[in-house]
Amino acid sequence: MQSKSNSDINHEQIELLEYAQKRIKQKKFLYYHFVLFLFISAISLSLDHVFNVSSDIIFLEYSWSFWVVFIWFFLLLFHLFKVYVNDRFINKSWVKNQKNKLIKVQKAEIESIKQKINIESKIKAESEVFNKKPQLITIIVAASENNIIGNDNKLIWHLSDDLKRFKNLTKGHHVIMGRKTFESMPRALPNRTNVIITRKKDYIADDAIVTNSLEDALSIASDDPQPFIIGGGEIYKIALDYCDRIELTRVHDNFEGDTVFPEIDEEKWIESNRIEKKKDENHNYDFTFITYNKIKR
Repeated sequence: MQSKSNSDINHEQIELLEYAQKRIKQKKFLYYHFVLFLFISAISLSLDHVFNVSSDIIFLEYSWSFWVVFIWFFLLLFHLFKVYVNDRFINKSWVKNQKNKLIKVQKAEIESIKQKINIESKIKAESEVFNKKPQLITIIVAASENNIIGNDNKLIWHLSDDLKRFKNLTKGHHVIMGRKTFESMPRALPNRTNVIITRKKDYIADDAIVTNSLEDALSIASDDPQPFIIGGGEIYKIALDYCDRIELTRVHDNFEGDTVFPEIDEEKWIESNRIEKKKDENHNYDFTFITYNKIKR
């Protein structure tokens, strides 16, 4: 590798040399300390034994020479620990490595925060684009974890908050549905323009407009800033190519049923909002309100 300059290599070599010289000095001083300890200990013990030197300050049954040797021995141990443990492992290199590790952790956290900010900015930008559109064609649906939305043309669960949300979102708008979905209801939804899609040419429904295709239904709702497509499974499947937003209630359980909502392709849709709900006396399941916006290409 020739990308590294000679000055960088020399600098590293100088650092290694300086560290080696420092270690030699430390070990030399430790050796002198050990020799001095032996010399002073021998003299102290000899004086104490030969001349029986004593002092009134000395306490307990040990002589002054014992305490000199004892205390100095622990000083020597401390010096030994400092040279072979502390200065060997907790040196400049160790401190530098620890600092680099901490910097790396901080950089990773900063990158994570940047990514979150970028995602939030992208979601906000996508939302602003959708909110400025002249018409926001929206699918509204409740589906289980395994994407079941109904069985035998009936709802499987009853979630009062989900029904309230459906009512609040669709009120005053066009609601587009298949014939079977319309027939599963006791009557046309009030305070909305009900639009039914059916292949039956002579189909008639009270308080509803009958069409033969999704394109015709959307044409009827062309003046509505946000028409809603409310089912069933086949209509949802076709509508995914036309709609701009999905208002999904994800019911956190698996069910058996004959009507399925298509899998949401994360390469085409981005989550822009999420509200989690826990089961309680009015709701038998945990569920989440999720808003998806179609990714603009």
